[in-house]
Amino acid sequence: MSLALVQSRALMGLQAPAVTVEVHLANGLPSFTLVGLAEVEVKEARERVRSALQNAGLEFPSNKKITVNLAPADLPKDSGRFDLPIALGLLAASGQIDAAQLAGWEFAGELSLSGQLRPVRGALATALALRAQEQPARMVLPLGSAEEAALVPGTEIYGARHLLDVVRQFLPVDPGPDTQADGWQRLQSTPPPMPASGPDLADVKGQAAPKRALEIAAAGGHGLLLVGPPGSGKSMLAQRFASLLPPMDVEQALESAAIASLAGRFTPAQWMQRATASPHHTSSAVALVGGGSPPRPGEISLAHEGVLYLDEFPEFARSALEALREPLETGRITIARAAQRAEFPARFQLIAAMNPCPCGFAGSTQRACRCTPDQVARYQGKLSGPLLDRIDLHVEVPALPPQELLHAPPGEASHAVRARVAAARERALARQGKPNHALQGQEIDTHLALQDAAAQFLQTAATRLGWSARSTHRALKVARTIADLAGSDMVGTAHVAEAVQYRRVLRGTSL
Repeated sequence: MSLALVQSRALMGLQAPAVTVEVHLANGLPSFTLVGLAEVEVKEARERVRSALQNAGLEFPSNKKITVNLAPADLPKDSGRFDLPIALGLLAASGQIDAAQLAGWEFAGELSLSGQLRPVRGALATALALRAQEQPARMVLPLGSAEEAALVPGTEIYGARHLLDVVRQFLPVDPGPDTQADGWQRLQSTPPPMPASGPDLADVKGQAAPKRALEIAAAGGHGLLLVGPPGSGKSMLAQRFASLLPPMDVEQALESAAIASLAGRFTPAQWMQRATASPHHTSSAVALVGGGSPPRPGEISLAHEGVLYLDEFPEFARSALEALREPLETGRITIARAAQRAEFPARFQLIAAMNPCPCGFAGSTQRACRCTPDQVARYQGKLSGPLLDRIDLHVEVPALPPQELLHAPPGEASHAVRARVAAARERALARQGKPNHALQGQEIDTHLALQDAAAQFLQTAATRLGWSARSTHRALKVARTIADLAGSDMVGTAHVAEAVQYRRVLRGTSL
């Protein structure tokens, strides 16, 4: 047969659309033409495939006119994931393997010049797309990628180390069990063992108010801004926040891991662990929200179902911070370019930290601040009102006196706080089907159960503080979370009063 069809998949954001690799061998001047809107790294497959076949002892049809089409033609293709299907297509078209046996299989993998298979990014996204189709197919991947893809239940994933391991499975004659390759195996969808937990909240001494704010933020999914002098423990608190969050279910873990796989960052040790992304303050808007061609996920998507920690919050570029406003509300980010459009999930919890002034010691009892009022206002004014409006909790983290730091007993452990957080989350999910921070519009009035005295108290506070409608609604959501932590069906005055204290107004900004 001079024509062979091999199935594979491209990557478009978290989607993995099907691609048919069509290989045709014809008489004529020897050539190797690859078409189908392929990027440079795909076109370079011609040289990799040629060397891999020859070094593996297989015949490359060098005396034929070779045409490889990646269909559909209008779908962009990138990376070296099409090396393996192109090589198999050449072998099938030249009669070295049985083309009929390739039906019902999909392939992806990059080839080295020796024929070794190298991992490809996006293996989890590919497996999720495989599970979603009506007639699931069997997927062959390099062994490292297959271990990722096998985490998706309901899929049939095979791993191979070398091109020859794959070729032996599709020979016209069954080679028999004695000649089966050791590098070929089916991987079962068994999740890796849970790794050890990360930093514990018990390491933080003192700081009762910030710890309480962390618990509320974790229970309701609220954003948190920590303000305090250098060395007061802001980063230490933020790094332990993920340990307070409830465990992820399998679907959440798969979606989070699929995004990490797209960026080439996934490791089995991260399975079922909520990630903490902490980009440097010099990061651009594209690095935070994603972009490029083809579109890649940014830090907010890599923090999906986890924590996005932004230290030195005012030092980020204004454009980068303002780009966070929509994802904070919607939990998704849409990256639109002239050629293509991709959508990534971005349900993260924002933990931001900043100093109160350029020198960092405004309001401190330890050292005197040397900043002028104009410098303080200019520094805090780098954060826009609309952005601060979207952060539910604003908490001061004071510097601890030396005697308290040295002699204070260990704090409460993360697992104890996590148990209360999980109970409060379960109450919210049973009542409304979503965390409190996600309540919108009429849902707030329906599920709030606000007492009359509490409503009057909040109205007075909002009027005196000059809050916007968004700020008022945010305070109501925080109050609902505080009531859930207390096990109360109604939101009372004490819950609202505590929520109001967390709407901190920075000098030099207005909400």
